[in-house]
Amino acid sequence: MSFQKEKSVVLDLYEVLRTADESNLSEALSRFYDDQALWRGFHPFNEIRGASQIAETFWLPLKKSLTTLQRRMDIFMAGTNEMDGFQSVWVVSMGHLMGLFDTAWLGIAPTGKMAFLRYCEFNKVENGRITEAAMFFDIPHLMMQAGLNPFPPQTAAHLVQPGPMTHDGLLFDLQPVEEGEKTLAAINAMISDLGQWNSGLSLEDELRRTWAEDMIWWGPAGIGATYTIERYAKQHSGPFRASFAERSKTRHLCRMAEGHFGGFFGWPNFTAVPTGGFMGMPATDKPGEFRVIDIYRRQGDKLAENWVFIDLLHFWKQQGVDILARMAQVPRT
Repeated sequence: MSFQKEKSVVLDLYEVLRTADESNLSEALSRFYDDQALWRGFHPFNEIRGASQIAETFWLPLKKSLTTLQRRMDIFMAGTNEMDGFQSVWVVSMGHLMGLFDTAWLGIAPTGKMAFLRYCEFNKVENGRITEAAMFFDIPHLMMQAGLNPFPPQTAAHLVQPGPMTHDGLLFDLQPVEEGEKTLAAINAMISDLGQWNSGLSLEDELRRTWAEDMIWWGPAGIGATYTIERYAKQHSGPFRASFAERSKTRHLCRMAEGHFGGFFGWPNFTAVPTGGFMGMPATDKPGEFRVIDIYRRQGDKLAENWVFIDLLHFWKQQGVDILARMAQVPRT
């Protein structure tokens, strides 16, 4: 199946976002979004409907803040959604929105310097228009670039994250169908192991079933990135599993793959109750939602890289900690 028309819709949208004047951005976006399009974004944006609100609530303030904004894509792909029986087509892009941080955004004081906002976006395209979207972005990562420390010291490394090691994530052209099928099968096998948290194997041996030994987990600011199965188990997966109880079943709205790349998102993906230790925070006994995007690169029959977006501001606000409000009152270091 060809996804070239759907890809063209999203690429044309990105060009309009780059070139449109502030005065006509809402009108310009209405060419691409359905009148009742549902846009999902990380806290504090949450759910927005329609091109006008998407423009006025998210894009206009961001473009005023990160001036001379440019999109630096590392992955671009499309595919049918396994979660609705492969009926709908979704177009996915991931990378950074880069600009000069000249005006405050969400109460975060500007630096006057280059800043990178990590993002990943899923767009459902029907009859040439976007009817649903998930636009996830790493606000704590921007805070840290502005000299703020929204979380206690993390277990892994904080980095401006690169794209695929293979430099082949921009799938503008048709891809072999069988490669996407292999990627989706690898992702589903990993989800099956991850969802049970009790495979009967050691964590490292469980991970080896679906992950390459030199895998890289590009986690969000507040958790960080980690490299190799052994360090991933030590620096994220093990501590994360030890910090939660009552993990719900996985709930994805979209799961797809094309070529050697694939991914999914949920709203939320799952819920869990913190029992203490996660990101240096105490137990709360309150269930929390995890809104997550995961993007994967497959190498052979194993997953080799994973870029992860987690709405940590939403999760901690549910636990009674408003990170965004707290950081807006803290001077930069």
